[in-house]
Amino acid sequence: MRKYFGTDGVRGRVGEFPITPDFALRLGYAIGRVLGGGGQHSTVIIGKDTRISGYLFESSLEAGFSYAGIDVYMAGPIPTPAIAYLTKELNLSAGVVISASHNPYTDNGIKLFGNDGAKLADEIELAIEKELDNVMLKADKLGKVTRLETAKKKYIEFCKNTFPREMSLKGLKIVVDCANGATYQVAPNVLTELGADIIKIACEPDGININHNCGSMCPELLIKNVLAEKADIGIAFDGDGDRVLFVDNKGRIYNGDKLTYIILEAYLAQGKEIKGIVGTAMTNIAMEHALNKKGFLLVRADVGDKYVLSELNKRDWQLGGEASGHILCLDQHTTGDGIVSALQVLAAITKLNSTLEDLIDWQDYPQVIINVKLNTNTKDDWQDLTTEVIAEANNILGIDGRVIVRSSGTEPVVRVMVEAKTNDIADYWAKKIADKIIE
Repeated sequence: MRKYFGTDGVRGRVGEFPITPDFALRLGYAIGRVLGGGGQHSTVIIGKDTRISGYLFESSLEAGFSYAGIDVYMAGPIPTPAIAYLTKELNLSAGVVISASHNPYTDNGIKLFGNDGAKLADEIELAIEKELDNVMLKADKLGKVTRLETAKKKYIEFCKNTFPREMSLKGLKIVVDCANGATYQVAPNVLTELGADIIKIACEPDGININHNCGSMCPELLIKNVLAEKADIGIAFDGDGDRVLFVDNKGRIYNGDKLTYIILEAYLAQGKEIKGIVGTAMTNIAMEHALNKKGFLLVRADVGDKYVLSELNKRDWQLGGEASGHILCLDQHTTGDGIVSALQVLAAITKLNSTLEDLIDWQDYPQVIINVKLNTNTKDDWQDLTTEVIAEANNILGIDGRVIVRSSGTEPVVRVMVEAKTNDIADYWAKKIADKIIE
């Protein structure tokens, strides 16, 4: 079992520490010591997704917090963004989520939120790391542990309130795929209470079927059910509920980039002021051209929601996202939220009396990606060799294409990505650059 501790649940500042019951206990204690510094009274909330190992780590974290004198609310299985919301709403010291997001059940991770509902500040993470090296002291006072029975109800109401009150989903037939994960008790209720006719799939978690052949990472099940049920729309979430993907009534997939573009249409229809959108290096150039024609900027951040969030905060913008389906609507929430993002897309459909297909007035440019394995430990050797051919490609492609060539941060591989108007052009330049590296 691969296990990690990090703010994104897969890797992070302290991503080298394996999660074992002993480590989770010490981690809870370390976080508690940092939060309770100076004698201040602190309370945290713990949530988890549906994977079986969550029960084990939940108990260990709870014990560590309690031994450090920290009071604990237990929320049970609940989406990651729900913990971010509840931490801020209840004015708690921190929120903790036990989840490995879209990964299989054999993985797990721990995500941390500050009292503002955003990721912990770097200095607090560093203080927690330092405290992990210290010996657990004899407890002077134990914290109380309380099951927060109203957690899901509070979050359901929060999600519903992000959908315009004058609108209803009545008349929409929606297939909802909850990936056998943390949204299974929340998303269907939100959509039903807003008036939609719901068909639930992958809503029967057993501890090991989370993300297995279902959810936003495996849309085939959603497509099959949308077509079979003659539904208007299909919506799929990932295991912890911070990503979302849509399928239309013809079985076509709408990724995070297209959904972000549709949310922009919803915002404009509601009279919200938008200056631009933050995407990533992988956001398709066709979307950039479409935004430019409407008078909006697309600013590209590195791949990763934390980089999108950083760029949004720097510019004081509201909307950004990734093709993976991690979308940030900062006027609604402090973090990426699959259910909230889905509701903004549905608001566009309802407000404009339109369809997903009609709201996308552009087609993705073909994108060719080639991974070239290096036979040297010096990852930068390829850069001098490819300068001329990359410049040539950029010159020929002009505004109708993009070239991104970068070293992998985790393996001896150079990733070559080319976008162009046709697949043949993209394939030609991707192979030409890759061949140059191979030489």
